[in-house]
Amino acid sequence: MTPLVQSCPSATALHIARQRALHQIVDSEVFFADPLALAILGETAEHLEKAEAESAKTRLRYFLAARHRIAEDALANTLSSGMKQVVILGAGLDTLALRNPFPNHHLHFFEVDRPDVQQWKLAQCRQQGLTLPVNLTSVPVNFETDDLADRLDEHGFDRTQPAFFIWLGVVPYLSRAAIVQTLTFVGSIPKAHIVFDYNEPITNYAEPERESLRARERAVAALNEPYLSRFNPEDIDTILTHAGFSFVLDRDRYDLAAYFGKNVIRPAGRQGSAHIVQAWRET
Repeated sequence: MTPLVQSCPSATALHIARQRALHQIVDSEVFFADPLALAILGETAEHLEKAEAESAKTRLRYFLAARHRIAEDALANTLSSGMKQVVILGAGLDTLALRNPFPNHHLHFFEVDRPDVQQWKLAQCRQQGLTLPVNLTSVPVNFETDDLADRLDEHGFDRTQPAFFIWLGVVPYLSRAAIVQTLTFVGSIPKAHIVFDYNEPITNYAEPERESLRARERAVAALNEPYLSRFNPEDIDTILTHAGFSFVLDRDRYDLAAYFGKNVIRPAGRQGSAHIVQAWRET
């Protein structure tokens, strides 16, 4: 069957999905196993490697894999406390609900994304013969204009019960107001837990990295998906504290290396980085 990637309404969502699949087939160390990453694309490994040959970056793939691995590790750690609701914000071609590695815990997955992206994903799943599970609900939302809480309520989400939120690869593309509003809502859920990523201001990075970061910003802006928000770690901590979170675990590139057993020496002075954050409420 012919893949539907040509009709993808989000170039960044497609690029991330392809990098996630490439991680399964080209990287020497696989930090995050996703048996459906290639299947949902409907592409062969050979075609994928050729299509992404120029843009594929090993460090980028490892970061994408790391954030998924950390999110699913964190989710696994909440299941013993009775977590039942999992909300994937900006789901794109995420496969967690399709492969559900936790089948004995009766989870209900809510995939939140723009309506056009969701329609494309549903069509892609149908064409590739991937069955949508009965415990998956699609929730169409525009983070900038819609009320996330209302949209979730309309689709069966219970805001009186704990929920685990996964929000990967989305924050940089939203306004600060939309980010704060989303985190404030998540922080209102009892025993809420969220994993998300963000990037520091370019000026925080050493000069050799700044131009590559600016080049990426220009590239995504040309695709009409511009970066809108970067944060200092102190800002993120303040936002999460005001949103009601009891604990914040913010990992930069050096902390991520340690998470995966790598001994990378942290240099003196501040070093700009992408970050993966876990935050949760105690009650």
